[in-house]
Amino acid sequence: MAHNTPGPEGQHDPAGSTQMFRAFVDEGTPQRRPQAAAPAGPRVGLIAGVVLAVIVVAAVAWLALA
Repeated sequence: MAHNTPGPEGQHDPAGSTQMFRAFVDEGTPQRRPQAAAPAGPRVGLIAGVVLAVIVVAAVAWLALA
């Protein structure tokens, strides 16, 4: 059970809900892991797709204007 002690602001919490809430929040905080770098596979595929699209558009324009 929570102890009915004054909080940091000096206000008394008769039900102890503030202390119980803080204990719940502090207990439920997950440990954060550093995120790994995103794999380069999808980014390389996107760049290759854009380059291919530019080549196709340039080829169609060259054929249309020739």
